[in-house]
Amino acid sequence: MRLSLRFILPLLVTLAAFAYALAPLVDKLTLQWFVRDLDLRASLIANTVQEPLRPLLDAGNKTRITQFLTRLTTDERLHSVGYCTAQGKVVGTTPLFPESVACDNLEAYATPAGRQLQTALGRLHVAVAAITPDRTIDSTPSAIATGWLVLVHDMSFVDRRTAETREYLYYLFVGLALLVSLITVVIAQLSWRGWMAGMRALMRGEGLLRPAGSDDPPELRPVARDLRNLLRDIESAYSSREEEQMVWTADALRSLLHTELRDQEVIVVSNREPYLHVRDGTHIEVKRPASGVVTALEPIMRACSGTWIAHGSGSGDREVVDRHDHIGVPPEAPTYQLRRVWLSEEEEAGYYYGFSNEGLWPLCHIAHVRPTFRASDWESYRQVNQRFARAVVQEARTKDPIVLVQDYHFALLPRMIRELLPNATIITFWHIPWPNPESFAICPWREELLDGLLGSSILGFHTQSHVNNFVDTVDRLLEARVDRETFSVSYKGEPTAVKRYPISIEWPVAPALMNTSITYCRASIRQRYHLPSTHALGVGVERLDYTKGIEERFRAIERMLELHPQWVGRFSFVQIAAPSRSSIEEYQSYQDRVRSVAEEINARFGRYGPPPILLCIEHHEPSSIYEHYRAADLCFVSSLHDGMNLVAKEFVAARDDERGVLILSRFTGAARELPEALIVNPYDAEECATAMNIALNMPESEQRDRMRIMRGLLRDFNVFRWAGRMLIDASGLRRRDRLREKASGKVPARSREVA
Repeated sequence: MRLSLRFILPLLVTLAAFAYALAPLVDKLTLQWFVRDLDLRASLIANTVQEPLRPLLDAGNKTRITQFLTRLTTDERLHSVGYCTAQGKVVGTTPLFPESVACDNLEAYATPAGRQLQTALGRLHVAVAAITPDRTIDSTPSAIATGWLVLVHDMSFVDRRTAETREYLYYLFVGLALLVSLITVVIAQLSWRGWMAGMRALMRGEGLLRPAGSDDPPELRPVARDLRNLLRDIESAYSSREEEQMVWTADALRSLLHTELRDQEVIVVSNREPYLHVRDGTHIEVKRPASGVVTALEPIMRACSGTWIAHGSGSGDREVVDRHDHIGVPPEAPTYQLRRVWLSEEEEAGYYYGFSNEGLWPLCHIAHVRPTFRASDWESYRQVNQRFARAVVQEARTKDPIVLVQDYHFALLPRMIRELLPNATIITFWHIPWPNPESFAICPWREELLDGLLGSSILGFHTQSHVNNFVDTVDRLLEARVDRETFSVSYKGEPTAVKRYPISIEWPVAPALMNTSITYCRASIRQRYHLPSTHALGVGVERLDYTKGIEERFRAIERMLELHPQWVGRFSFVQIAAPSRSSIEEYQSYQDRVRSVAEEINARFGRYGPPPILLCIEHHEPSSIYEHYRAADLCFVSSLHDGMNLVAKEFVAARDDERGVLILSRFTGAARELPEALIVNPYDAEECATAMNIALNMPESEQRDRMRIMRGLLRDFNVFRWAGRMLIDASGLRRRDRLREKASGKVPARSREVA
């Protein structure tokens, strides 16, 4: 102990002296940082007030100039403000403006030291910004100025923070001294004991070191193995973080597949196919369906060159496939294979229109439409899922493909694939909302659906709230082990990671969709609808679905025209509504209601000029949709409940001119990612009407600021990053499974083949 004190006490004294000597340097650096920050802050304030101050200066009203400057000093750190002419005369100052600051001697404040002013009230910082003829701010003494804006900041907070910094520095060194002393004492004690033990062993004739090449003791082998596995996992996690920081493109995704997954096979399964072949007389036409799933996944498959399995629903689909029901797509330059699965009308009616869209769709969207469940529909749903599972096995070239199962049409499919391909890595993505446990419990086959989904290796949702709802549902309805810290579920001895993967769109947008100038799009679209060239235009794009809030949107437009009659005859809204599920009675009724509301509003306001609502219930190709995006002044997304909604992101991506305003329902996943949009409650017509009026009157500078932020987010969080994150997680799972297999000397349960 005495030996330890002899070391500790000098160390404490040395560190205390070092801290005392370092304090003046810290004070100096702190002051320099704060002065630099105040210079920057003064420049920002001067830039901000430039535009509103200019009219007052031109008018020469000193009283209003003084009032304007006084309002600026409501900022707690801004002590006072003054304005001087280029000739050194005072135009206006606030009441606390220091008398020692003279307009004819502003050069004295050009240096950092000169900008500090000591007064009876304390230390002040004086910054001078020149207002130049071209309406820019220049703080250099040689600037050609029409006037000088003098900004005086209170520096008392600098003294307070400097004192706090010194105090924290003292505590830091005290803590450091104690920590170093403690570590040193512990190491010294252990070293002393080890040395004594070694001496005793030497006296007994034993070696101080274990012979070279000897094995680890048997009792330590499991610990050593776990440590090696942990190091590999840390290395993998570090690699994943590097992938997260990369610029995500199609080439980057291909590189990821090559490095992380070593060109592993990727299979996508969805109900909707990316390309439809439709017979039109003697001609077969290729169309892209209106689907958020297709919008997100099609760029991924072009990058991965895998296989996409989907229901062949086009009238000409059978005529273009080969004998294995394959066709290469995209048609203009095939990069991946589309495998079509054929369904009878009865199967499609039960599986798709019945259980999927009359049962699960309204159940999950909670959009005030009662879900309908029939035993016959459930049987069709189960049989079709089984058929797609067999198609996956037929298409798989290896025993461990990566299978991306898409959406609510295939809730049973992950478990079925797991039984047929035990080594497969199955990533299921649920594109629509997941309801709370009470709502989901309505479904008669709730346990079977959960069991099917938990056959997945990874189960993804758009938002954390959907993840939380799913975990709560499993916890409530199944005998499963739920880990809420890692959001994983262990069911039937198999783990499923439940994760948030916010889906996005391709970035940059395909050049074919952006090769027409904004000017041409604005003129072309207005000419197409017989509108004046200066006519204000809004756009909405979605399937004709009751969850999209089209009725509510039209009522909001009606309310806007009532509250702001200046837009009557000067604003029209183009609603592109692709027909959807027209064989379902609720969709037929909804289409009739939408038409009726549009006709009612047009009859009321259309007599004063062009109709306010232009309803287009027909399919539009992506090129036409992007032309509308680029021509519109605003885009209105009023979904009553939505998973993500990619229309909002498409509109932002289409506006490379950084103009236009996005009005977005708070009940979409996109609202959590794009807060710079005007977020509204679609059920509140007054709020939506106000938002549209704000959008139509928004200055171009504010439009640019909002759009620039949103476009930056889409650039960094694009669809390739969405897919990349899932594939990185899949790579981590596969790597950990291999490590466990090697450690245990046998194939894990999930990886065992079924005989």
